[in-house]
Amino acid sequence: MLLIAQELARLVGNILNEYQAVQKSLPYLRANAQASQDVRAQLEWLLHGKFIRDTPYDRLQHVPRYLKAISLRIEKLRSNPARDAQCMAQMQPLSQAWQKLRQAQQGKPDPRVDEFAWQLQELRVSLFAQELKTPVIVSVKRLEKMLGALRG
Repeated sequence: MLLIAQELARLVGNILNEYQAVQKSLPYLRANAQASQDVRAQLEWLLHGKFIRDTPYDRLQHVPRYLKAISLRIEKLRSNPARDAQCMAQMQPLSQAWQKLRQAQQGKPDPRVDEFAWQLQELRVSLFAQELKTPVIVSVKRLEKMLGALRG
């Protein structure tokens, strides 16, 4: 039990370090309202008030990479805002569809919708910070197919 607690404490420490790095980068988003809103919504979803309790451990392990991807995205945005806008245009329909699925759940959890949400996080890494790599193959087409099955 002690080893589990130590590992969780180490992981949360990594998450908080990456979150602090993101916080330092956020002022650079002021010039881009759309990217700013997107990043803030992503942070809110990833690190809500009970994220340590509510996030499955196998997913929690990836949160530092998602946060590092946000930092890289902000860094790249400064030199190439058009690329960021292009990536966001690919993400937006999927994100909106996921929001509708969440609303339709009405508080009843659906593991398939949760899996879709985590795949969206992987797609963000793939689009905005490819150098961080994803543990699974992810693409807009794959998520569209997954979405079709969810709506089924």
